[in-house]
Amino acid sequence: MTFAIISSTLALGLGLYVTWLVHSRGHLEIVVDPQPDPSKNLILAHSPLISVIIPVRNEERNIHRCLQALLVQTYSNYEIIVVDDRSTDETPQILSELAKGDAHLRVIHGADLPPGWAGKPYALVQGTAAAQGQWLCFMDADTFANPELLQSTYQLAIKYHADMFSILTDQELGSFWEKTILPLVFLGLSFGFPAERVNDPTKPDAIANGQFILIKRTVYDDIGGHTSVKDRVDEDKAIAILVKRAGYRLVLADGRKVALTRMYTSLPEMWEGWTKNIYLGLLDRLWLLLFGAMLGLMVSFVLPIWLLGGLFWLSFGGGLAATIVAGEASVLWGYLLLKRLEACRAFGIPGGYAFTFPLGALIFTAMMLASAFNVISGRGVIWKGRRYH
Repeated sequence: MTFAIISSTLALGLGLYVTWLVHSRGHLEIVVDPQPDPSKNLILAHSPLISVIIPVRNEERNIHRCLQALLVQTYSNYEIIVVDDRSTDETPQILSELAKGDAHLRVIHGADLPPGWAGKPYALVQGTAAAQGQWLCFMDADTFANPELLQSTYQLAIKYHADMFSILTDQELGSFWEKTILPLVFLGLSFGFPAERVNDPTKPDAIANGQFILIKRTVYDDIGGHTSVKDRVDEDKAIAILVKRAGYRLVLADGRKVALTRMYTSLPEMWEGWTKNIYLGLLDRLWLLLFGAMLGLMVSFVLPIWLLGGLFWLSFGGGLAATIVAGEASVLWGYLLLKRLEACRAFGIPGGYAFTFPLGALIFTAMMLASAFNVISGRGVIWKGRRYH
């Protein structure tokens, strides 16, 4: 009985601390606010050409919405280069229609993928070869810009003397599985790569969000561009590491007010998307993968067993000891639910999804373990119909 009380109390203290720690590292001090009137901004008065480069492969669901948003940017001096990476759906036809009569948009039909290359880096290399801009902007087709995106991010990049400027976008979560799993995935990313360390030039931490990266052309060329990371499916992180190691200024900001992303719409899409890069993206910090997997299992199994076991014990006359055990489990559950409710508000989803965190943690843990197994076993990962080892 004494052992149960001591174990429960220690578990409560540790659980409260870990819950606070994991949820305390997601703050982004630099926030991108929309700048509605570029004519009154001195920084934008002599705006350089920005080349927006978008790699696409079978993106018929997103590309029209993506380009429509980019074609009405308030920043005046920009070009859009879309590299169609051998799409087999309606993407080429959509691009052909959108490109008619619009001077901002050019479409490049990508070449066959050479050996040793991942698809996205090769598409981006082809896009940058055609780009004329002093700044390069890499975007994904599932990211949708506010009209002020380019001017707002460029302005902050200049303000913070950034050589590479990336943002975390707002997330459009539609399905049950998106709302259950993705908030926990982003929680894990914010814990593993806190923005204050990424933005600190004295710290080695480096990461970028491939949904939106703005980088000086001279810096991009100096680090060897995507040729230097040609075989990486986590090319955004790899480029960020090269930029920071070369002594350039890397900035990660909160861009939720100026861009929105709809990454995946189903559980199979999420499984394929995240298992392709979780392990590879954490090769330099395997402790984080192990910590995340252990934490996921604790939340999925240990916490429910602790609470239900305590209540079961109490219902069968466990007395004071059972009351303490069940009460401490309830306190930790309550604190976790409070933090997940805060996350629901941040993602704009109903508060009831706070109660799905054990399920979400279980699936996220399975993704981490599957990603590690695929790479270690040599099976490789599949993305956009291609297998990478």
